[in-house]
Amino acid sequence: MTGQLVVISGPSGVGKSTICGEILKRLVGSYLSISTTSREKKAGEQEGREYNFVSKDEFKRQIAADNFLEYAEVFGNFYGTPRDKTLSALEQGKIVILEIDVQGAKQIKEQYPDAKLIFILPPKHTELQRRINDRGREEEREIEKRLAGAGIEIAAAWRHYKYMVINDDLEQAVNEIIDIIRR
Repeated sequence: MTGQLVVISGPSGVGKSTICGEILKRLVGSYLSISTTSREKKAGEQEGREYNFVSKDEFKRQIAADNFLEYAEVFGNFYGTPRDKTLSALEQGKIVILEIDVQGAKQIKEQYPDAKLIFILPPKHTELQRRINDRGREEEREIEKRLAGAGIEIAAAWRHYKYMVINDDLEQAVNEIIDIIRR
């Protein structure tokens, strides 16, 4: 592996996608791996941009074919990192960014001990709740489930991640992550 593997995780609403987008703009040679998911496409999402969308049966076929570097079931849907595209980008010497959950990050760390695991924290739980509400994408029951999951994810992150970054100020968080990647 000639490239660098970077995992970005954090609870829903913490700003992972925004941060990853900024890193891609600023860090030459970076590549964001597009995950495959079995969940339904949401309004405004585009195949191959946010995710590669497949049925649950297709996802299970891809698991059986060993097509994922890591995969996990989250909130009743499967998410996974395509093996072929990720390894190809690493072989090309790219900085490969995986925006994945804690379950997937643990699998990556087992396979690639040199991967940099970075967990994004909200400044406060109430701020995370506000951000999720402001997105306007989830129903109340879904929001409650995501907030409950956030506490579990954060507790696991303290055990498994080397780097913790608070996203209170986007510019500062992005700069801190870029510094971590360059070290």
